[in-house]
Amino acid sequence: MAKDPGKNMKLRMMLVVVFLTVLCMGLLVYRLSVLQITGGQVYQQRAIAQQLRSVTINANRGTIYDRNGKELARSATVWNVVLVPAYITDQQVPAIADGLSEILGVDRQTIVDRCGDHKRYYELIKTKVEEATAQKVLALADKLDTKGITLEEDTKRYYPYGDLAAQVLGFTGSDSKGAYGIEAYYDSVLAGTPGRKVSAQNAMGTDLAFRYQELYEPKDGNSLVLTLDETMQHYLEKHLETAVVEHNVKNGAAGIIMDCTTGEVLAMATAPDFDPNSPLELGDPVKQQELDQLEKGSTAYNDFLRQAQFDQWRNKVISDPYEPGSVFKIVTASTALEDGVAKLDDTFTCSGSVEVSGTRFGCWRAAGHGTENFVQAIENSCNPAFIAIGARIGGKAFYDSFENFGLSEPTGIDLPGEADNSGLVQSLSNLTKEGGVELASSSFGQTFKVSVLQLCTAVCAAVNGGTLYQPYIVKQVLDPDGNVVSTTQPVAKRQVISSETSATMRYLTEMVVKEGSGRNARIPGYRIGGKTGTSEKIDLRIQTGRNEYILSFVGIAPADNPKIVCLIMLDEPTVANAYGSTIAAPIVGSVLSEVLPYLGIDPEYTSEELANMDVKVSNYVGQGPHEAQSALTQLTLKARIVGSGGTVLSQMPPAGTTIPKGGTVVLYTDEESKQQTVAVPDVKGQTGSVANRTIVNAGLNIKIEGASAKLPGAVAVRQSPAAGTSVPPGTVITVDFLDVTTDG
Repeated sequence: MAKDPGKNMKLRMMLVVVFLTVLCMGLLVYRLSVLQITGGQVYQQRAIAQQLRSVTINANRGTIYDRNGKELARSATVWNVVLVPAYITDQQVPAIADGLSEILGVDRQTIVDRCGDHKRYYELIKTKVEEATAQKVLALADKLDTKGITLEEDTKRYYPYGDLAAQVLGFTGSDSKGAYGIEAYYDSVLAGTPGRKVSAQNAMGTDLAFRYQELYEPKDGNSLVLTLDETMQHYLEKHLETAVVEHNVKNGAAGIIMDCTTGEVLAMATAPDFDPNSPLELGDPVKQQELDQLEKGSTAYNDFLRQAQFDQWRNKVISDPYEPGSVFKIVTASTALEDGVAKLDDTFTCSGSVEVSGTRFGCWRAAGHGTENFVQAIENSCNPAFIAIGARIGGKAFYDSFENFGLSEPTGIDLPGEADNSGLVQSLSNLTKEGGVELASSSFGQTFKVSVLQLCTAVCAAVNGGTLYQPYIVKQVLDPDGNVVSTTQPVAKRQVISSETSATMRYLTEMVVKEGSGRNARIPGYRIGGKTGTSEKIDLRIQTGRNEYILSFVGIAPADNPKIVCLIMLDEPTVANAYGSTIAAPIVGSVLSEVLPYLGIDPEYTSEELANMDVKVSNYVGQGPHEAQSALTQLTLKARIVGSGGTVLSQMPPAGTTIPKGGTVVLYTDEESKQQTVAVPDVKGQTGSVANRTIVNAGLNIKIEGASAKLPGAVAVRQSPAAGTSVPPGTVITVDFLDVTTDG
């Protein structure tokens, strides 16, 4: 019987269908296994990303306080302005663009473009706007009845004191991370932990009901209490800034005040500085003028701006090693006395120069100092004498002492950017070379480099009893609730000289100020020690042929029982008679004359100082502010410098006026400052002490006539000029006193 061809065809078709079905099922199973097993995690994350919206909530950075609790840096809530184009109609775009452009100062077309894609739910328009601006944005949204304008909470860093301690504090970038200074070094401590809001959203990208949200609160950062004192920092910066202008200092200035008994940094400054609230703007007007001469946007413009910004952010106290010059003689003298190779009554002969293996070294006094003992050698800052002292020490002992005083390695201060000067100091092989040329130059502070901070810590060790302390700038760490997390304890690295040698060094540095090159740092009523320094920038001379100098002075107070050490360095001043003794010493004296009374250290006048309580004011017009202030200080008068100029244009009271010891002479250094006036207070009926305080607090001077203001029953009965009169600051107010308890 023949086979039915139709049946065979159906059978083949069925087999094909079964095969295709099995094949498709196999492919489907394989694909599902790939999706669910092999790639399951990837697709699961994609699904979550589509279904959930996550918004970061920034944490507030911790506050930075000075040692007395004053806020130097703090964070506050600000707002980011965000558009939601999906909720904005084409008809609303012009009004939104006009309103936001006016409120935020953002280009109108930019806002129009951001509104254009109605499929988008997030367009950031402007970050970190203040509360007042945020309220205007909300008012605009209400007026236009749109959900297309929203605000996101954020934080912003503020520096309430502006440029105060700028290089020490540093600043934060647009990402709220620390850049430079304390902000960078302690970024992980200050930053805290960001929070997050996670919410479910529908297919249109709209957040679902509140129950589908999860909020992870941010954790604010810890706060820092610094060793800095805002008032002392102000004094230091004020005088540095004046010095830069007064002496036309081309390469900036640096200064530090340190507690020599602990290593705490009480003030640290670099001038010129900048405002960390606007760190990209140049704080140096000279640099800004140079920048303005270049074509904006050009390569030269951008390169100059970038370099100027980096320069102003640098902390010269720790980042810029320099040849210390004669200030280093404190270390040389300490080593010689400690090693017993020199005594105070040893004598030296200075003819004005000395030759060492064919190299001639000069003394600052070309005629020489003749025969002098050890005390006079340091008073005179005599290079030939110290070359002889260095030779007695010897290369190996000198090298060991250099290391012992911490001058060949970073100090370890808790700040970023400290320079490693290990390649800038003399090696043992150089110091022990036959002929001793390198040892000779090093003995008076040339041919090697250290930082201002390193030198200051070494001087502290020389006068504090002989202990080298590690400097530090953070005193405490506080949690967000103000509880103390940690407290920094002083770290004594080692004993570098004996207490006996240190006592001798205190005597020697005081003699430098009393009788020697540091006389311009004297402050009547106080015992001040110090050492001058004038160093040549040898590497610059070799490279360019230019002769430039660095002037410095270190002050120690009180000299008999030191509490603080102040070191100031001026890099390339361009004035005549530029020495550490004539330029830097008066600046340190001016700083200490304000710092010591602030610290509660009272003056103790000698009988000679007390001999004449009233002082006749001389003429200081035409002088530099610090030159005039130094002269006034020697007369037991105070000086108040008003203005930003480098020359005294006028003064009050005028020359020839007699005012009591401790009175104030106001020195005006620009035309604008000369226009200032104050109102004379009414002191009639007040006792002597109250009247004195009232007038002095008003910025005026008092002259007492009639009965002694110290008598128990004496009160002010008349005054001239009269109360309410507008007079220049510093004007002398004559007050007549009458003892009202006496019989009439």
